[in-house]
Amino acid sequence: MIIDMKYEDIVGEYKEVSLELYHSGVRKILYTEIETPYPDGKLIVSTTNPDGIITHVNQSFVEMSGYTEQELVGEPHSILRHPDMPSAAFQDLWDTVRKGDKWQGFVKNLRKDGGYYWVKAVVIPNFRNGRLVAYSSIRRKPSRTKVDESIRLYSTMF
Repeated sequence: MIIDMKYEDIVGEYKEVSLELYHSGVRKILYTEIETPYPDGKLIVSTTNPDGIITHVNQSFVEMSGYTEQELVGEPHSILRHPDMPSAAFQDLWDTVRKGDKWQGFVKNLRKDGGYYWVKAVVIPNFRNGRLVAYSSIRRKPSRTKVDESIRLYSTMF
């Protein structure tokens, strides 16, 4: 079960909401309007099991999320779910990867400190001997134009 965010981890003024997470119950989210710019030349990489539980993260993931590797591994990937992200975007992701197809899109992720960062994400199902064993996600820096388009689109999807 995913844990609620802690007030002592938040930097700056924040808002509080309860967010229903796919297969993870309801989580108290504390979020700010502070954006962490995605650094040039970095790739965020993670792997989850078929249920979306994180099994591996790289150092870029740790740095951008603000969580330690130990805090991330074993948690649902939805630990990064920002309340500005419409559930329809994640429904599309799950519908696509469950069919065995690659998904890509733009995602606003929540940091441990309540801030956020934008990514261009690609999620790939991993099969061994015809059986789904994991999902790999690779994120890179999105263009500001695509971020702005996503902000406008996502605001119409709630």
